[in-house]
Amino acid sequence: MHRSIAPLAILSLLLAAFLLGGDIVAAPLAPAKGKRKAASKKDDKVYLVHANELRYDLFGTNPDAQIAKGKVHFLHQGAHLWCDSAYYYEKSNSVKAFGHVHFKQGDTLSLNCDIATYDGGEELMVASKNVVLKHRRQTLYTDSLTYDRLYKTAYFVEGGKLIDGKDKLVSDWGEYSTSSRQAVFYFDVKLFNGSRLVTTDTLYYDTPTSVAHVVGPSKVESEGSTIETIDGYFNTKTDQAKMYGRSTVVDKQKTITGDSLFYDDNTGESEGFGNVVYIDNENKNELNCEHLIYNEQQGYGYATDNALVKDFSQRDTLYMHGDSIKIFTFNINTDSVYRKVHCFRHVRAYRTDVQAICDSLVFNSQDSCMTMYQDPVVWNMGRQLLGEVIRVYMNDSTIRMAHVEGQALSVEKVDDQEHFNQISSKEMKAFFIDGKINQAISYGNVLAVYYPIDEKDTTIIVMDYTETDTMKMYFSPERKLEKIWMNKATGTWYPLTQIPPNRLKLEQFAWLDNLRPLDKNDIFVWRGKESDAKLKVIERHSAPLQKLEGKESEENPVENAPAEQLPDENPLTADDSAIENLPTEVSENVPDVNNPDNHSDE
Repeated sequence: MHRSIAPLAILSLLLAAFLLGGDIVAAPLAPAKGKRKAASKKDDKVYLVHANELRYDLFGTNPDAQIAKGKVHFLHQGAHLWCDSAYYYEKSNSVKAFGHVHFKQGDTLSLNCDIATYDGGEELMVASKNVVLKHRRQTLYTDSLTYDRLYKTAYFVEGGKLIDGKDKLVSDWGEYSTSSRQAVFYFDVKLFNGSRLVTTDTLYYDTPTSVAHVVGPSKVESEGSTIETIDGYFNTKTDQAKMYGRSTVVDKQKTITGDSLFYDDNTGESEGFGNVVYIDNENKNELNCEHLIYNEQQGYGYATDNALVKDFSQRDTLYMHGDSIKIFTFNINTDSVYRKVHCFRHVRAYRTDVQAICDSLVFNSQDSCMTMYQDPVVWNMGRQLLGEVIRVYMNDSTIRMAHVEGQALSVEKVDDQEHFNQISSKEMKAFFIDGKINQAISYGNVLAVYYPIDEKDTTIIVMDYTETDTMKMYFSPERKLEKIWMNKATGTWYPLTQIPPNRLKLEQFAWLDNLRPLDKNDIFVWRGKESDAKLKVIERHSAPLQKLEGKESEENPVENAPAEQLPDENPLTADDSAIENLPTEVSENVPDVNNPDNHSDE
């Protein structure tokens, strides 16, 4: 009798509860089998806290479900779930919720959707349609989401979008950890950060630090610049980037590639390691090195370890190597901006038509002057030029003037019999038109050895030895010597069989062809001058010191000597007088080197 009355009594109580609209608290059942974790001391049952209506559908499609409607509220281990209606499976400890589903866990996590299934034993929620997961400041939007409370991870496989402040992430697949607050996105991933767009197939995103880590072929586009990398870290909060695995940055006409690249947008500091290649397509030059530092805001750069500069603005590429290269920018962000490039220690340069070596070099974009210091040597075809300092003035990467200061020496090999045309002086100047030599002037204590060649049979006739104060040479566009002018010259012509041994070569003579770079790879092999080939150290005249005592003045007679007795320290004075005393019949045919109209590139 009790077996038939008990179920009827229970149904009556439930019916009364529905009619009265009371709250129902479901009694816990035994734990289900096959759980993913060991049994806990906590109460792991899902409780029905409230429903306006509650009924069974014993003969319908869900006989095991309690049907709850109207302000339905469930509770499970501190988490709350609200919805419009639900199927409550007490035996399996699970819920299927419908309409305005709202799930809340603590004060930091909430989830909204249209439909959700929650398994209390597995602590697993599957949400679909208009899913919005909010955790702290992060918001995840998707149409299908699985939230695992046990492992504190949310998954989506049908496309999702994560909003984190100014960052927006979208992808086909993804997961988000509520404990570590890290997200992983797969397939067609896009990260939007202001004007920056990151495109990749795999992206790891750490929300506490706002650091995005891309893996695999990835691209970052921002205001005319593009970054390509296969392993990069981008801090969207501090605008810092770290890229590995041979990355490339393209900014308008400039490109930088390296095994590792680092960039800080706030300070403008960038750094590259490992086979760094910097290309400026606008100015047609390239810089290669193993370590590069550049500050965009200051315009300061430093390159070292196999540093190589390539200039391909001309028909042939110029290659230049030095131990280190520094770039300084002056008056940056103004109309009068200019740069100085310092290339120092073991500088070697090669181009098919010109080669050079020196210890250090400075290029100033303000006057387009390249200055070579400490035993500089320049080769052009069969000609060698050296001195204490060599200054080369450029015009759109084309040489317009060269100035050799101190112990200037020009040597040209004439034949294979050790005959050399030679000119030595205090200083030399050479002027060029369209990159071709037009005039050459030597000043001060000029000594010259010259071998005239018979144009008919190209044989050497005699040797001409000359001493003068100023010598000017004029060349044709084919670089052939057309005329020579000298002032108060003395000299001798020697037949080849009667040349005195001390006249064959000048005292300053040095033929350094063994130091000449042979090709673009040879510039990395330093070959310095032998000790006997280095320039002499010449003591410069120091300024006279003022003496207050009469006795001290008597001890320094040179300081008190009349001006006309002091040595002339200005070698250009002789040149000025030479031009003034130039004979009329010669001056009519010789262009005035001080007149810009006669050498427009001066």
